[in-house]
Amino acid sequence: MSENYFKTYPNEEGYFGNYGGAFLPPHLEAEMKKITNAYYSISKSHKFISELRSIRKHYQGRPTPVYYSGRLSNKYGGRIYLKREDLNHTGAHKLNHCMGEALLAKYMGKTKLIAETGAGQHGVALATAAAYFGLECEIHMGEVDIKKEHPNVVRMEILGAKVVPVSHGLKTLKEAVDSAFDAYVQDFDNSLYCIGSVVGPHPFPMMVRDFQRVVGVEAREQFMEMTGELPDKVVACVGGGSNAMGLFSAFLDDDECEIYGVEPAGRSLNLGEHAATMTLGKPGVIHGFKCYTLMDENGEPAPVYSVASGLDYPGVGPEHSMLKDLKKVKYDYINDKETIDAFYELSRMEGIIPALESAHAVAYAIKLAQKFPRQSILVNLSGRGDKDIDFVVDTFGLPENPK
Repeated sequence: MSENYFKTYPNEEGYFGNYGGAFLPPHLEAEMKKITNAYYSISKSHKFISELRSIRKHYQGRPTPVYYSGRLSNKYGGRIYLKREDLNHTGAHKLNHCMGEALLAKYMGKTKLIAETGAGQHGVALATAAAYFGLECEIHMGEVDIKKEHPNVVRMEILGAKVVPVSHGLKTLKEAVDSAFDAYVQDFDNSLYCIGSVVGPHPFPMMVRDFQRVVGVEAREQFMEMTGELPDKVVACVGGGSNAMGLFSAFLDDDECEIYGVEPAGRSLNLGEHAATMTLGKPGVIHGFKCYTLMDENGEPAPVYSVASGLDYPGVGPEHSMLKDLKKVKYDYINDKETIDAFYELSRMEGIIPALESAHAVAYAIKLAQKFPRQSILVNLSGRGDKDIDFVVDTFGLPENPK
């Protein structure tokens, strides 16, 4: 994408077209302006950029590779490639922005990082960043997700983070965001709220996108080197949308690339049984910003569900909302059964166990491969499935034989 795009979106008020902004109580407006000014100032400095690049290379293990899934492609058609963010340190793309946010906190003189987490990958990544920089860390997580994602809870605690169980409402990601934001309000002088996706009030959708752009920059160069051309299709799962914006950002100017954001259809498309926000939602305000939102009959954020804890959010990034309206990205959905099938299929065909979030994108890529057998498909494999294996086997069992 041309640099003019990134200078244009968001605008000074934090809007991506009609979406974004910062709907905040007065006592937080000044703090958000401090964060915005610090980010604009620090992120352009040679010292900040050099330190972040060094961290990515020597600590995170970047660049992560692009891998051709030969057996999967031979079975279903198409040419399926995976951007292996599961090989990024901590096992997902989340560390890309967590190291950036923690570095920003260090430069601002903050001593504590606060965040929410759903699947636990953002929590693990932020706990890792806090340990690296010697900062306190507090992670808020719904009790339902704590049970589902127990391995990640243990990892956060081993890394020195305080995990705060959230027991109200549906006890999942939305409630974790509410809880983390309340904790941040009580101590914003010493803390930085490190939002885990391209959501929230300005400047967070911009900051997280910018830190995740490394995924798309690498993937584009790697794919061109491997094949001599751009992919026909680009695919990523979308909850809040950080891994997707990271990959999509490099291909938005390329009309020959069709871009797909894949949401969770869950158990059904009845309200409360899915989190297909872009498909079934409408513009609204949630957690201090405007985006497509799933709402109940009272105009409040609706209950949502996904087999993947990192995708069960009733909102979505404001930049995704704009890209939907501009028809730059096609948003579609995959249900739980298709996700579990893809989880096992990639595991047994390629020896790669994907996160349930990423399995949504893999499932959609398999569909595309069957429909377009001569085309190339680049999938962001946003995370590995270590965190999900106990839940998947206990809930769905092991298939008797590979398909």
